[in-house]
Amino acid sequence: MAAAGAAGGDPFQQKLTRVTLWLKKLYEDVPIPVYEVNERTVEILHEVMECNEERDRDVMLLIEDMKDQTSKYEAEADYWKDILGKGLGLTEDSLSEEATKDLSDLVESALELDVEDTSLTSFYCAINDMTSELYETKSENEEMELKLKTLTKKLTSALMVEKQLEEDIEKLEKSQKAEKAKAEAQSKNLNFLEDKSKDLRIRISDAEDQLVARGLDQSLTHEALMKSSEELAALREKIEPLKMELASYHDLPPSIPLAQVMVEEARRKLKALDEELTREIEAVPFELT
Repeated sequence: MAAAGAAGGDPFQQKLTRVTLWLKKLYEDVPIPVYEVNERTVEILHEVMECNEERDRDVMLLIEDMKDQTSKYEAEADYWKDILGKGLGLTEDSLSEEATKDLSDLVESALELDVEDTSLTSFYCAINDMTSELYETKSENEEMELKLKTLTKKLTSALMVEKQLEEDIEKLEKSQKAEKAKAEAQSKNLNFLEDKSKDLRIRISDAEDQLVARGLDQSLTHEALMKSSEELAALREKIEPLKMELASYHDLPPSIPLAQVMVEEARRKLKALDEELTREIEAVPFELT
């Protein structure tokens, strides 16, 4: 044991002395293990020593009580043996094998049931208590089985839901992959079309510049033709209501002078629009598709 003890007061030295004597008693002829001697280790060992001594005292009291109970039981056994032997002439040798067996069964039953004596009342009370405990245990087991079945059903349902969720997630992932691949393809096609459109616009512009440089009329360029096409469509839209109005005039009675004047006026307007439309058409060298 380490001898480098801390310089403490009398209480520390007293505890250290008690701990040292206790360790020597505990280890007997075996050397005491080396430990660092300070106030903390001595305090801990002192508490352990007190707990150990208190436990030893409790054990000694229990042993003494058991010895006392043994003496009482032995005295009572001698008493009953004396009564049975002298008063009734019953000894272990005089009992038949069957009687000895029944007596042994009676003793074992009394010990198993933990009865105070071997009277019928004690046996009945003990059996009733054990029956009550059996029913209570059975009831608890049934309750536990019911809970187990409920938990099993819930677990099965949860596993099925989990499996369904996994399948849904797998389907969703496949769908997302397909949508992603489709979106990427569409994006590539869109980029291609945009690049192609830019290239065509550049080529059309270059071709128009070349044609203009060679003496092509500005009215024949793509932009001018598009504008002419829009104007032509607008004129056709204007003609349609006039044609409808003229058709309504055809239903008027020919004998009414005012109707004739209105018809002639409508015909004149229609003729003027037809001539204007003809001029516009003749100005276009080819038809746009």
